[in-house]
Amino acid sequence: MRLLHTMLRVGDLEKSLAFYCEVLGMKLLRQKDYPGGKFTNAFVGYGDEADHSVLELTHNWDTDSYDLGDAYGHIALGVDDIYSTCEAIRQQGGKVTREPGPMKHGTTVIAFVEDPDGYKVELIEGRG
Repeated sequence: MRLLHTMLRVGDLEKSLAFYCEVLGMKLLRQKDYPGGKFTNAFVGYGDEADHSVLELTHNWDTDSYDLGDAYGHIALGVDDIYSTCEAIRQQGGKVTREPGPMKHGTTVIAFVEDPDGYKVELIEGRG
């Protein structure tokens, strides 16, 4: 077995694609409309689905926002230089919600950014 993808429901697919592709540097791997179900699936990631886990962004055409609830945690991305990554995200209009620094009760350097729907994305230095 292997992890194939994680699905997030998004309110504005174009904003989400801009964030994940332009701000975080992922690639749009495939996208398909399902008119009968009134939704679109877009798959984004850092490599081909045959070799990498990816994100499925699902946009339900009649829903523009979601209550994220309190069970969702975050997506984690490894980065080489967390400080320059956060600055690049900020320069592209991304929202850094926790500045880079050691995690609480540890030494791993982390930061958090937020996507257009409010989903948290953790950046972890040294795992890029």
